[in-house]
Amino acid sequence: MRFSDTFLDEIRARLPVTDVVGRKVTWDKRKSIPAKGDYWACCPFHGEKTPSFHADNRRQRYHCFGCKESGDIFTFVTKLEGLSFPEAVEQLASLAGLDMPERTPEDAQRAEERASLYDVMELAAKFFEDRLQASEGAAARGYLSDRGISARTIGSFRIGYAPGDRRALKTHLADNNITVEQMAEAGLVIAGQDIAVPYDRFRDRVIFPIKDVRGRVIAFGGRALSSDVPAKYLNSPDTPLFHKGRVLYNFDTARSAAYEAGSIICVEGYTDVIALVRAGFPQAVAPLGTALTEDQLKLMWKAVPEPVLCFDGDGAGLKAAYRAGDTALPLLAPGYSLKFALLEDGTDPDELISEGGSEAMQEVLDNSRPLSAMLWERELAVNDLSTPERRADFDARLHQAVKQIADERVRAHYVDHIRERLNAMAGKTKSGGGNYRRGGQRKSGRPAFGRGRERPWDVHMPASGELKRLAGAGLTRNAGERRERLILLAAINHPFLIEHYTDKFAALEFSNRDLDTLRKKILDTAALQIGLDTALLRDHLAQRGYSNLLGQLDAKVTQESDWFALPDAAKADVETGWAQLVVLHNKALTLQKELKTAEFAFAEDNSEVNFAHLNEIRDQIRSQAGEEAMVDGYGEASGRTRSAS
Repeated sequence: MRFSDTFLDEIRARLPVTDVVGRKVTWDKRKSIPAKGDYWACCPFHGEKTPSFHADNRRQRYHCFGCKESGDIFTFVTKLEGLSFPEAVEQLASLAGLDMPERTPEDAQRAEERASLYDVMELAAKFFEDRLQASEGAAARGYLSDRGISARTIGSFRIGYAPGDRRALKTHLADNNITVEQMAEAGLVIAGQDIAVPYDRFRDRVIFPIKDVRGRVIAFGGRALSSDVPAKYLNSPDTPLFHKGRVLYNFDTARSAAYEAGSIICVEGYTDVIALVRAGFPQAVAPLGTALTEDQLKLMWKAVPEPVLCFDGDGAGLKAAYRAGDTALPLLAPGYSLKFALLEDGTDPDELISEGGSEAMQEVLDNSRPLSAMLWERELAVNDLSTPERRADFDARLHQAVKQIADERVRAHYVDHIRERLNAMAGKTKSGGGNYRRGGQRKSGRPAFGRGRERPWDVHMPASGELKRLAGAGLTRNAGERRERLILLAAINHPFLIEHYTDKFAALEFSNRDLDTLRKKILDTAALQIGLDTALLRDHLAQRGYSNLLGQLDAKVTQESDWFALPDAAKADVETGWAQLVVLHNKALTLQKELKTAEFAFAEDNSEVNFAHLNEIRDQIRSQAGEEAMVDGYGEASGRTRSAS
């Protein structure tokens, strides 16, 4: 249905954007200015701890400076509540106290047909629920009991049972004045010109209702109880209500849980989702019998910026993970990506939780790895790197994959990441520690990464006490935190750095949570101010509770080499010193990751080669000390010589 601009403008005039948005968020009282219609909150579209979501009644718009979601009241309702545009207009018109305009007969007929299909699906869902509790549902109840699914969980997920009778549901619906045509359109019966008598699609199956984002039943998934049927799992076909590539099982309830937890977990099946929810992970969802689609990824990204995809660790699971990575690559955006949690071979989440409880599942999630690691592993598993030509092919394949990334900034960071890892690999080869064969095998023939699993990011095997002592010698967090403090202090005392190097500042990874929170707050402030100066920035931060942290930053400037972060340093020297510090900080992060890999390799095989490689990385980390601003001409603009700095 089409709506006139006049009608839509009247709704906007009656409903301030903060009234509509305010139903879903809690406004930050310290940051908001109600008198100006200026409100701030934590973004409802992605998980965050500090408010970066802004709503402005004067412009009737909202915008998140974190995930970049923006729009008006209609956009907000359609995106957050999953409504179609006509449904959003109807809801907002009701809130505004306006009657909907007259609809054409065609519009009315389509709306009536769609609404009636929801009624049909609800009737079917209740029928399946009742049959599960009847005598004929005994075997289904036994199956659920064996899986540890309680009566309370059955009720929560509205699990049911489809009797084996070919016409049980059809007869029930017909008794409620539902036509065969409606049943077929809803995907509940199988009908056609070559079928004399239509019959039920779901027979002798445990039934899992599938809901839309508003919690309405739109489809079913059925798990066969008999072993002699063609399909163990059977889903509804696509219908006017249901498109399997656009829906995630349990998303209607997982969305709010994901917002609270800051994460969403995507597993492979219904029972895996139910097991996770029972174990205390209500933010679990699953695709519906197909590979993860773009629409399903976008749906998860509306909830959190980095969904975790949990797959079995066998060959099929790895293929599914790689497929999901390929689907995601063109869609990546700053801050939006995927993480992967791979289970032991042949284990699914349901089995893992049954054997090890929620702690075992949490450990798998804690060890999840980023998409960049999955790309690296995929090529490492199929490439023999024993010759320069094969290493070149490895390089080319990685860059070919990265070319799929549409966002220029994300693509550039992936290219940098690949270059750093390839350089580290080249150094490993020169030192004699890089003799890797296809599938992560060393020349000795032993698996390089333990327990027969060819995943080089599995670096969590506990090392011996001697190894910990060796690896930890001289590698404390102090140097890293000192760099983080100086990076922030220089940016506060010289805000031009934030303006000139916004992308670099936004992409920094900080290990200290308090400092990282302050970094994000500085970015938020800079996004709202033009010509930001130090006094204004410090005042803004102090008003938001960062006075103590600012004082700590100032007090920590105790070394002579820190002078470039002070307010009186010349712009040229500030820029040189800060840029060099950022380079060293990023280099340190890369080296720390390489150190973990080297630690694992030495724990697996305490050969002289692996020990030499471990020491080489430790030496590189130590060599960073005192490298700040070792650049010709540094200090001259501030009247300092290199020796004085």
